Amino acid sequence: MINIKTEKEIEIMREGGRMLAEMLKRLAEEARPGIATEDLEKLARELVLSYKVKPSFLGYGGYPAVLCASVNDEIVHAVPSDRKLKEGDLLKLDFGIIHKGFHTDSALTVLIPGGKESDNALKEKLINVTRESLRIGISKAKAGNALGDIGSAIQKYVELNGFNVVRDLVGHGIGRELHEEPQVLNYGQAGSGLELKTGMVLAIEPMVVTGKWQIKDGKDGFVFLTKDGGLSAHFEHTVVITHGGPKVLTE
Repeated sequence: MINIKTEKEIEIMREGGRMLAEMLKRLAEEARPGIATEDLEKLARELVLSYKVKPSFLGYGGYPAVLCASVNDEIVHAVPSDRKLKEGDLLKLDFGIIHKGFHTDSALTVLIPGGKESDNALKEKLINVTRESLRIGISKAKAGNALGDIGSAIQKYVELNGFNVVRDLVGHGIGRELHEEPQVLNYGQAGSGLELKTGMVLAIEPMVVTGKWQIKDGKDGFVFLTKDGGLSAHFEHTVVITHGGPKVLTE
């Protein structure tokens, strides 16, 4: 069942999305060589308290943290730890909050300053392509379009630039529940799938890798990694479909 949001519900999600964007920006600013991902988790918990919201991820499916902080070949859902960030690391920050009973979800990728210029060129391209693929996917989230238009546009752009999209991890509807229908694939056939309608709210989140798209489970039961050890990047926004086109709520 697809949950269509009312104007009042969308405004609540817009309020939450603005707060989440501010919190993610603060976390990204703190990401630097020598800081442990558990330090970012501590800051995320402090931000949740200061903004008077609730975390979406803590306890979800047994997940033990507020923040997901995935590095290099870790795609998503890495639990923050005493692992210290190094120069040239690719850090993915994925964060969700509950504001007045509604979830918003967003993610971004940060290149930790330093490292070799030759290595960083590929990493910067991966970040830029993933960010742009999200923008392109969002542009297709229009009433009357098909769900497959989003994934097809993302896939085509990513592959045109020499990368691949992860197939086994997808975006989702969002609202009173963190994960609602429908699933939002980052690949597929234009014109396929259900018709998009005004009032739908989607978490669109391309995960892009330098190597093959296959993934593997991490030992802790939460993190997913690239199967071939390739690098990954991840960007996500919560988006509402309106009469005037798609509107990003998490910025």
